[in-house]
This record gives sequence, structure tokens and C-alpha cells, in this order.
Amino acid sequence: MKGWRSAGLLLFRRADDGLEVLLGHMGGPFFAKRDAGAWTVPKGEYDPDEPAWEAARREFQEELGLPPPDGEAVPLGEVRQTGGKIVTAWAVEADLDPATIDPGTFTMEWPPRSGRFQEFAELDRVAWFGLDRAREVIVQAQAAFLDRLAEHSD
Repeated sequence: MKGWRSAGLLLFRRADDGLEVLLGHMGGPFFAKRDAGAWTVPKGEYDPDEPAWEAARREFQEELGLPPPDGEAVPLGEVRQTGGKIVTAWAVEADLDPATIDPGTFTMEWPPRSGRFQEFAELDRVAWFGLDRAREVIVQAQAAFLDRLAEHSD
């Protein structure tokens, strides 16, 4: 069943004071004024017949408008988010300039029950975060990915 599984790529780079990860701020009116819990691994839903790794790479392209980077993929496993969605992620070491993204969009009725439909960016911005700051802003369940990445890179 589509909608219950997502896959994504967590880009990371090494900085002078440790690892940094690239997170995306969820677009749309619900997250516009939120910071904590409004940042995510670039990811998206996929059907059961699509391999999760292929979905992660496809969704990276769709969400950021850039090809997914090549490099060793570090499996970060799965987490179950509050709403029940299962997210699978891989970490890839790469650098990316956040100014180069061209995010995909979605359409929704806004304001609710207004009959008006508006288009919003899937991710309205992306940014690099040190792991401590990333833990403060990422969707709570996805913090496990940060911990697993830190363990892998020790």
C-alpha cells in the first residue's frame, strides 16, 4: 500500500567540528512557521514493487531537482514515524550547495474548504546542520538516522 513507506538519502559531509547533514524543511502552510520537527531527510513514498534504494534516489531527484550523488551508500535502516509511516534511509557522503536546489511541488486546497488550490514546494529550503542542531529540528523518529550515521563514522 503506497503511503506507508518512504525512502530517502541523507547527505553528509565532514566539517572541522564533526559531521554535517543536509536536511530539507517541509514545504506548505502547515510547516511555514515551524522549525523543530519540520526538517526531514529528503525522501518520498514508493510502491511495494519498487526497490527502496531506487525510490530513495528517485525521490532525491524529485524533491531537490538535482541528481542523487554517487558514492558509498551507508544503510541507516528504518524508523517508524508517529503517523505510522516507515522510512528507510541511506547516507551518502557528498557536498551540495543548498542554493542549487529546484524543489518539486505539490498542490493542495488552501485555505481548507476554500475551493482554492495552491502549489507549494515539497521542501521550501535545505540547509546543512551539525548533528546536535539537526537533532533539534529533524522529525523526531528520524533522529535515529543521525545516531546511526554517527556510529558508522566513528
